[in-house]
Amino acid sequence: MKVVGSSFPKVDAMSHATGKTRYADDVFLPGMLIGKLLRSPHPHARISNIDTTAAERLEGVLAVATGRDLPITYGILPVSQDEHVLAGDVVRYIGEPVAAVAAVDEATAVEALRLIEVDYQVMAAATTIEEALDAATPRLHGGDPGPDVHRTAGFEFGDVDAGFEAADLLREDLFYFSGNTHAPIEQHCAVADQGADGRLTVWSSTQVPHYLHRAMAQVLDMSPSRIRIIATPVGGGFGGKTDLFGHEFAAGHLARVTGRPVKITLTREEVFYAHRGRHPALMWVKTGFRKDGSITAMAFRTYLDGGAYGSYGAASLLYTGALQTATYRIPAYRFEGLRAYTAKPPCGPKRGHGTPQPRFALECHLDKAAEDLGLDPESIRIVNLVEPFSRTVNHLRITSCGLRECMEKVIEASEFHRKRATLPPGRGIGLAVGSYLSGAGLPIYWNELPQSEVHLKVDRGGGVTVSSMAAEVGQGSNTVLVAVVAEVLGLMPDEVAYVVADTDLTPVDLGSYSSRVTFMAGNAALQAAERLRELVAAAVAPELGGDPGDLLFTGGRVETLAGRSLSWVEAVELASKMHGPLTSVGSYRPPDVAGPYKGSGVGPSPAYSFTAAVAEVECDPETGAIAVAKVWIAHDIGRPINRLMVEGQIEGSVHMALGEALTEEQDYRGALVRSPTMLDYKMPSILEMPEVVTFLVETHDPEGPFGAKEVGQGPLLPVIPAIANAVYAAIGIRFDEIPITPARVLEAVSDRRRSGTTRKGPDSLPDFEFRPPLRVDPPPEFR
Repeated sequence: MKVVGSSFPKVDAMSHATGKTRYADDVFLPGMLIGKLLRSPHPHARISNIDTTAAERLEGVLAVATGRDLPITYGILPVSQDEHVLAGDVVRYIGEPVAAVAAVDEATAVEALRLIEVDYQVMAAATTIEEALDAATPRLHGGDPGPDVHRTAGFEFGDVDAGFEAADLLREDLFYFSGNTHAPIEQHCAVADQGADGRLTVWSSTQVPHYLHRAMAQVLDMSPSRIRIIATPVGGGFGGKTDLFGHEFAAGHLARVTGRPVKITLTREEVFYAHRGRHPALMWVKTGFRKDGSITAMAFRTYLDGGAYGSYGAASLLYTGALQTATYRIPAYRFEGLRAYTAKPPCGPKRGHGTPQPRFALECHLDKAAEDLGLDPESIRIVNLVEPFSRTVNHLRITSCGLRECMEKVIEASEFHRKRATLPPGRGIGLAVGSYLSGAGLPIYWNELPQSEVHLKVDRGGGVTVSSMAAEVGQGSNTVLVAVVAEVLGLMPDEVAYVVADTDLTPVDLGSYSSRVTFMAGNAALQAAERLRELVAAAVAPELGGDPGDLLFTGGRVETLAGRSLSWVEAVELASKMHGPLTSVGSYRPPDVAGPYKGSGVGPSPAYSFTAAVAEVECDPETGAIAVAKVWIAHDIGRPINRLMVEGQIEGSVHMALGEALTEEQDYRGALVRSPTMLDYKMPSILEMPEVVTFLVETHDPEGPFGAKEVGQGPLLPVIPAIANAVYAAIGIRFDEIPITPARVLEAVSDRRRSGTTRKGPDSLPDFEFRPPLRVDPPPEFR
């Protein structure tokens, strides 16, 4: 390997570093108008009338739209088509768009919004899970009185009650994970332009150009062939731009109405209303253990605060129950969950989508059980680890798994056992592990087509161009595709060009989410490159006198085992003479590994990554301040495509986990976002970032391109519980809720002094009766 596994700069690094990258808000077109959205000041109200007359008469205003103009509903999931571009009859959260204007400049557009008169009939609004489950509060989406529940889920694999009866210890705990948001540097933006031929082009800061293309055709009632989506480089997404947003459709509609380009860029405050961030989650877990720490059975229950709309919520709910078994061998497992509607901005997918919340709960729960059993945190995990190439009780297929080695590396490097026994009061160390998907097994809408496609073309001068619809969101997907192609063809990355994320120019890729690009688009690129290599080899072999299968592509040359060679350009000339235009295609569709039950499509993946982390913290009980001094983290990457980028992704995960664990919270005053600014939403700065020691564990997964697995999301998961476990070791108080802010530390210390309480967290579950879970037979090894 000359390219794969090495460290080299991202192929677009200089463009970013010099400010030449064109983001959506950098798109300026002749005659472009500025669009703005009028937003509801009420969390739940009926719209009795909208008067746009004064706004329409304002000089410089070219169009005004309301919900009447865009009646078709949409949603990212086929089962949740519950959103309107502009609210029609009812608003369901503060900040929901109710009207849109297009004007010659921003000041005129803002003034036009002020002139629109909306008559609201305010209704009661549930803003917490408990309030949503109270039948006295009107349901957000109408219907008979009752709990405002979006979705429920319930499964049982094996005999959980029998497993509890066989246990030496039964342990149950309650946890709460506050919601937080993505806070990308780049705000959401869309620019739309209808050309002279009537075709609509939309430039958007989106992670999912393919899904936006489908939805744009649906909402605007246009043929998909008349729409082009260009996903501009994304200045931070983290899942927040994998959804579909009203401003994208509003820009398209206004451009069609006015015949001029329209740009809508959300303000920072509006980004907080767009949200789609981490679901607040209340979790209950009960586990049976034998004396050696081995698990006999587990029951897990989650209550999600979903906000006002479905978004990815149906999948988010299932994810909170699906992956507990991917790290630990649980012989019997029961999951129950619900997602409630509340009159707040919708929650959706944020880095790790549905898995950081239960991972926090599970890893803290295991530490408590270890203490009850007189075991150390390492032992209770080691005895339960999943084995490589095995099945879980809920039918997930595990391929390569380096979790044991990950644990060994961070425990040894951090001197975990010595420090647990010797660190002074106020300083503690904690351990946790996690796992994540290398791409979801199923697409968002059901089909049997490839999830990723890649085209390659070679010009007569030897120039290679790779084309893919995968969106570059800062994770380095362009670099991965270029590296894979360069490795196969024996070129260097700077000799391969790329065209990406344009529905007119590139083949289908479902988007940048679920850590799928390296694995899925990477496999498609690998297949395309191997097919192209075969075309070149077939043309070169007669000239060099070797067998096509024995030719070496390396260093920009094609060589025989005997040492005869041609340059890449000479080889391309011969291949073009034999085959005509040199092109190839590759595609990837993951294997069908879903279990034999409805709902099994959420959780399966072609491969899983695994991570272990140790965090060392300082906690001052007098001020409540917590500082993370150092993090040791080991990640089973399969094989790194670009080692430098992998380490960067891991460090980025640590930074995001640090914020979620200690400071970040999308908090509300009733239904109003309490802090919709970057001054008040407290992300850690570089000053709070600890030293990070990173280890890459290479297991060379048989399913991944060159053995690679994901790294974009998995490393975040164990860091949060590792910090929580370290705080307990430092001051002897269990924090069963996240984030662990200074105020919560001081309150917990005060409670301990007053009443001896050594736990800070939720005390009860909402009153809700789940239906009996679906009983599913586990795989044969668990029967």
